[in-house]
Amino acid sequence: MSVYLDHNATSPLRDEAREAMLAAYGQAGNASSVHAPGRAARALVETARERIARHFVTRAEDVVFTSGGTEANNLAIASAKAAGANRLIISAIEHDAVRDAALASGMAVEILPVTADGVADLGWLESRLSRWDRDANGVPFVALMAANNETGVVQPVEAAGRLVREAEGLFHVDAVQMAGKLAFDFAGSLAHYAALSAHKAGGPQGVGALLLACDAPLSRQMHGGGQEKGRRSGTENVAGVAGFAAALDAVQAEEAARMAALRDALQSRLESVDGVRIWGAGASRLPNTLCLSAASWGSEIQVIAMDLAGFAISAGSACSSGKVRKSRVLEAMGASADEAASAIRISIGRTTDETDIARFADAWIREYARVRPRLAAAV
Repeated sequence: MSVYLDHNATSPLRDEAREAMLAAYGQAGNASSVHAPGRAARALVETARERIARHFVTRAEDVVFTSGGTEANNLAIASAKAAGANRLIISAIEHDAVRDAALASGMAVEILPVTADGVADLGWLESRLSRWDRDANGVPFVALMAANNETGVVQPVEAAGRLVREAEGLFHVDAVQMAGKLAFDFAGSLAHYAALSAHKAGGPQGVGALLLACDAPLSRQMHGGGQEKGRRSGTENVAGVAGFAAALDAVQAEEAARMAALRDALQSRLESVDGVRIWGAGASRLPNTLCLSAASWGSEIQVIAMDLAGFAISAGSACSSGKVRKSRVLEAMGASADEAASAIRISIGRTTDETDIARFADAWIREYARVRPRLAAAV
């Protein structure tokens, strides 16, 4: 039986989410209909909206449901352009959902660098915003993810948000990886926008949300029925949002500490192996995430080898249609070409136990010892 160690890609559906979805599927009505079945469906959506808002310290009316984190990120960036931005600042470690949306927006894009530990360089950001030419560049817009999906490094979003607010700009946070792992205080982040995705917390795939501050401009991209108070048209995914809320409600406070202990035990085993480098170890990280590179052992080969051994892991981000390529996140952190091409991510979750970690460490170390002489000879 395969051991699943890829929770940052998607975390298996929680029983509580499945039950909530099955109950919601029993509702026949469209949440936009005014008859009794429609009102029952609407009640499920609005109750879920309130519960989700509480988890992220915001108002229910500021939760806009989307098809997932990618749509939420795209909606925030499209809104920036409509609000008068024509130049964006995005961090060097942003997920492709932010990076590609920014590059496709038609606006100029600047890259906010990170330190060797993968933390955003706020000194650079402060200096850049102090020199901002609003006549030439419009409203400042900054995107900084709450925690990196590859390394797990948690970013100083509150401090960044303060800098952006002082510059009278707009601030977007991709908080997708925070759900189910660490608390994310949307109000405290000072962000105008934050993207969420249910399946990272054990909810269903295909549903997410964009959180909006009360002063955040929004330019809808989905037109039609005027759902979500006219901010995002399309029939509401009643079962999906019910499952999203149920998954968040099911997260136990002790899960983070338990995952961190397992992650640290695995790191202790692997970091002692010659040729291994742990990324982001000097920074605050998500409790479940371990990113490492192994000298000259390609990421894709590692993923395949571990899959054959019965372990599901990832080569960096798992959201690129199965593509495996050098990690630009690690390159931004100063990794060599070899290190960036030999990085893997182990992301544990509520289903992971000590036996899983010990078995994976044994299998990975054994396989690396087997192939390393051949790798060294090929260099």
